Amino acid sequence: MTNKRKEMQERVKEELEHIPDWPDPDPQKELRMIYNIRRMHSLGKKATSKQTAKEVLMECISDLQPKYPDHQFKYEEDFFNKCG
Repeated sequence: MTNKRKEMQERVKEELEHIPDWPDPDPQKELRMIYNIRRMHSLGKKATSKQTAKEVLMECISDLQPKYPDHQFKYEEDFFNKCG
């Protein structure tokens, strides 16, 4: 594994600490799973555009909202506002 990939994984792992897998585990775990995949792609060298952590998160929530219309997705707003 390259250092760049390892650094990306560590960064995404840290960001995921700010997206809980509770109180309703299914939607939150799905959010975390999709965020992990999309965030890695957004940081990779083949990314078509550079997205911030918050942009990726908002895109994930937007895509999941129709599947879970009554769920209020949880994340640490302060963290994602600071990191963009």
